[in-house]
Amino acid sequence: MAHMLTLVRKTIILSLAAALTLAAADKKLIHPKEFPKGRPFSPGLVVGNTLYVAGQVGQDLATGKVPESSEAETRRCLDNVGLILKEAGYSFDDVVSVNVYLTDMALFQDMNKVYMTYFKEPRPVRTTVGVTKLAGPAKLEITVTAAK
Repeated sequence: MAHMLTLVRKTIILSLAAALTLAAADKKLIHPKEFPKGRPFSPGLVVGNTLYVAGQVGQDLATGKVPESSEAETRRCLDNVGLILKEAGYSFDDVVSVNVYLTDMALFQDMNKVYMTYFKEPRPVRTTVGVTKLAGPAKLEITVTAAK
């Protein structure tokens, strides 16, 4: 009986140690050279085998301009996401979850048409919501989570 209790204690201690190791996993900053410095958030973080990409808008990273058409804005937005994925060693095929924020749900069809050219089957899970406003002039924002 005492031997069994010792085994149980060792198992619990090893399990706790493993959980703490995972919880304390190092965060690796992903900051492609094209992205401006000095923002109050990271473009991407890798924790374990998961990449978390901050919400991206369709802003041209060099000029700060947002394209006029919603299709061009979606393309630019997903290209910005792609830069972060690539810098971290991931691809659109590794994306498992997507959140899309639209300031006008009438943009949904244009966004979806472009979106489907970036994400192949099986596509990631997705949530799309209408919002009142985004920070800045963008009409859409997309954030993704990728895993290997």
